[in-house]
Amino acid sequence: MSAKITMYSTRFCPYCMRARSLLNNKNVAYEEIDVGSDTSLWQKMQQLSGRDSVPQIFINDEAIGGYDDMALLDRQGKLDSLLATSG
Repeated sequence: MSAKITMYSTRFCPYCMRARSLLNNKNVAYEEIDVGSDTSLWQKMQQLSGRDSVPQIFINDEAIGGYDDMALLDRQGKLDSLLATSG
């Protein structure tokens, strides 16, 4: 079983595009929530993550941050094990 991955994003944000690409390259399923046109979803994202920028990525309901944070985990060799762990 794999991790539950949720990404709060906007459609054309360059960091969101990079995050999508990285997750797609890892061949993992993820739920994407577009906060671009819904202020209530944006506020929920801020409340859950403590941040007001996109993307905000959660693995098994734990905030890991944005694209740069996820890419760092990947470079450190930690992302694959997080993605393989069910929550």
